[in-house]
Amino acid sequence: MKILVLLLLVFLVAGAVYALNDSKKRPASGATHTLSDSDKATLLTAAQQAYQQQDYATALEKWLTLAEAGDAEAQFDLGTAYSEGKAMPRNDAKAREWLEKSAAQNNAAAQFNLGLLYYEGKGTPQDINKAREWFEKAAIQGLSEAQFNLGVFYEKGRGIPQNYEKAREWYEKAAAQGNGFAKYNLGTLYADGKGTPQDYGKAREWFEKAAAQGFSEAQHTLGVLYDNGTGVAQDYDQAREWYEKAAAQGQAESQYNLGLFYDNGQGVPQDSTKAAAWWGKAAEQNYAAAQYSLGLLYENGRGVAQDYDKAREWYEKAAAQGEASAQFNLGNLYAQGDGIAQDYNKARQWWEKAAIQGEARAQFNLGAHYSKGEGVPQDFSKARAWFEKAAAQKNDEEVRQAAQHALQILDQVTGKKP
Repeated sequence: MKILVLLLLVFLVAGAVYALNDSKKRPASGATHTLSDSDKATLLTAAQQAYQQQDYATALEKWLTLAEAGDAEAQFDLGTAYSEGKAMPRNDAKAREWLEKSAAQNNAAAQFNLGLLYYEGKGTPQDINKAREWFEKAAIQGLSEAQFNLGVFYEKGRGIPQNYEKAREWYEKAAAQGNGFAKYNLGTLYADGKGTPQDYGKAREWFEKAAAQGFSEAQHTLGVLYDNGTGVAQDYDQAREWYEKAAAQGQAESQYNLGLFYDNGQGVPQDSTKAAAWWGKAAEQNYAAAQYSLGLLYENGRGVAQDYDKAREWYEKAAAQGEASAQFNLGNLYAQGDGIAQDYNKARQWWEKAAIQGEARAQFNLGAHYSKGEGVPQDFSKARAWFEKAAAQKNDEEVRQAAQHALQILDQVTGKKP
């Protein structure tokens, strides 16, 4: 199943890195001070070097001298230092004060970080509108992180009316500067036809650009496109290669999908042991479908030694996340007493959780237990209600027919429909 995630970049531009890598963007101070430009440059370089060497006292002393003299870059560095909490106890209010001074002098990085503080409500009450305003100021100056965040704001309608076309425009500006997040989100817009005609070819191109930068979500999504043959010729080898790239970075859904490939022998020789290994990686990341699938392998002894205790443990983890199939199988373990004391009451509880989510097999089992009075008082009315729900299901023909047959038998037992 494809997951297309819209990311709001939570990224704090590092003051020293930004200054050293882009000194030309340093805005001139408009404040009156006694330091010469040469003195300022010397102090700033010394402060940044001291910070990198973790000599925070020296860095703070020099930044404060510059910041109080009105130097925008030092004000930004000082604000960032307060926000990071490395050189001194974290103080978001002071971070905001210094970032505001720098931002007022059009320091794009300060404007961006100030937007983050307002967005997250740190050092100030949360204010999405002010966050957007500061991101926009930084974006206009060409800061790609701000351009990306503005794109997200327009796509999600945060503090502004939703506008996919403007989202695309801002993503394109950020992508032109190499922003991988923006490239990925552009791919999702083209894939979904939002703000632009649907175009899987362009979607794939943007995903490939993001994937080439090592962006795991893009690698996973490319795997999904080749897996399903969406906008490309179906190609399990290509799908597997992209899943492997994403899985190597810890992308849980790609790890799960690789498990499916090996379990089903899809594009690879069938190998339940490899399936168990991939599902184990995803399950350890709390990916519910993988936890359920791993439980199934342990219950049936496929690719791993049969172990009902481990099956139950993995089913419980998945069931706690609402995985209906895991809840159903847990009910079965308790009903059959497999690796655990037989307990019809617990079986019923787990089946009910699954049945409420529309799990047809759980609905049928509840009907059967109320009909027989197993673990519950016999209740034909409740039995009928659950059988009717199962019979109405269209995604499991075998269960649907069994439920219809059970209703016919129930009619014979009760003599009539209630």
